[in-house]
Amino acid sequence: MYPEHLTTPMKEELVADGFLDVTTEAQVDEILGKQEGTVLMVVNSVCGCAAGTARPGVRHAVANSEKKPETLATVFAGVDREAVQKAREYMLPYPPSSPSIALFKDGELVHFVERHHIEGRSAEMIGEHLKAVFAEYC
Repeated sequence: MYPEHLTTPMKEELVADGFLDVTTEAQVDEILGKQEGTVLMVVNSVCGCAAGTARPGVRHAVANSEKKPETLATVFAGVDREAVQKAREYMLPYPPSSPSIALFKDGELVHFVERHHIEGRSAEMIGEHLKAVFAEYC
């Protein structure tokens, strides 16, 4: 587990923009088990691509999209282990990936951005991609 003093500011980047900080399996089930509406779930991480592109890209998309998910939530890999494991069950058949970004609509996973889609891309590229995804599904 990563030290809380290290990860709290990383969590707060998303929480400050309206993301729910999901820390338990029950919370994951409550949020991702919804059969109506859209949910964006971000698997946060301490890695450089999370800090440099994933979180800023997600924040850009949410702030600048006309259509956006109804629920915004995040779990933190290496911190909220049980919650992350439960979220990853909803993200199957995709393998574990941190960071990653999942969009659910009416209880179904409709779009997934894996770490290898984040690495090497700018925050703006990720944000613009997510804006297009939101326009299609939200």
